[in-house]
Amino acid sequence: MTDASYMRRALALAERGAGRTAPNPMVGAVVVRDGEVLAEGWHTAVGEPHAEPAALAHLGGRAPGATMYVNLEPCCHYGRTAPCTDAVLAAGVARVVVGVVDPDPRVRGEGLRILREAGVQVDVGVEEEACRELNGGYLKRAERGLPRVWLKAACTLDGRIADATGASQWITGPDARQRVHGLRDRVDAVIVGSGTLLADDPALDTRIDGGRDARPVLLDTELRCPAEARVLTAGLPPWIYCAEDAPERDLAAEVRRVGRSGGGLDLDAVLRDLASEGFIEVLVEGGGQVHRSLLERGLADRLLLFVAPRVLAGGPGFVGGDPRALADAFGFELLSIDRVGTDVLMDLRIT
Repeated sequence: MTDASYMRRALALAERGAGRTAPNPMVGAVVVRDGEVLAEGWHTAVGEPHAEPAALAHLGGRAPGATMYVNLEPCCHYGRTAPCTDAVLAAGVARVVVGVVDPDPRVRGEGLRILREAGVQVDVGVEEEACRELNGGYLKRAERGLPRVWLKAACTLDGRIADATGASQWITGPDARQRVHGLRDRVDAVIVGSGTLLADDPALDTRIDGGRDARPVLLDTELRCPAEARVLTAGLPPWIYCAEDAPERDLAAEVRRVGRSGGGLDLDAVLRDLASEGFIEVLVEGGGQVHRSLLERGLADRLLLFVAPRVLAGGPGFVGGDPRALADAFGFELLSIDRVGTDVLMDLRIT
């Protein structure tokens, strides 16, 4: 096997921690000697051992002379756990292959320097693009103070998320809806605007075996959330972002006030607040005006578009607001397309 093959295995292990590690990254480690995999490990949850010591704990002294593959630079500082560089050096690992440098200012190449100065061979950049993709939210938070933002919509072939009367249940089929619950299991927060809240009364919980709830986040400028809204009792208590001058309400939620911008909330302030609280991957489930605002402000990173094989020829679109000229159209790069039951899921990068 090649370095790239072992790194892909480390990435597969790292992904097992999806939705459980924030604000930490997802990291996997594979220890190899003479073509034999000696041990594997991954970061299972925040506060638990990091991938490197998790793998080394299974070696029983067999690490000297081995190569470790890890998708992110080993940390070199004390946090909830001891530095991973200490564990690597104590075990006698001879070579460390790293996918991407950690942009955390407490690390940022220092872990690599410590290993090299101790005589460990260090190679960086193996499967770097895939490593960056897996931890895009962690990297964005470290580099820009923002979480990675995924827009999600379910629409017809002509882009409608509801019919002309506002009915939207269900545009897509049960397989697509189940996939959405899988997405919620992998992110740290699920965001909807007040329009979606009032029209659909979503619970925003995760209904899959072994799943966990992401934090529900409501963008409710005037704090209009009904006291009987399902989201208030379905899962984790929601966070509600409202304007600083919105009325006082006694709701079963954490109310967080931010400034106004362009007739709504300052979405940059909302996302920065979420990032400061450790949220690194957020899923925005609508509605169309929230999607429009995030696109206009350059705050969205990806679009997950579930498309049903039907046409309504009327009703709201998944991006609201006034029409744009062709020259000013929002642009996307299609990354993948997948059949989900009777529907299609497109994963697009916002350009």
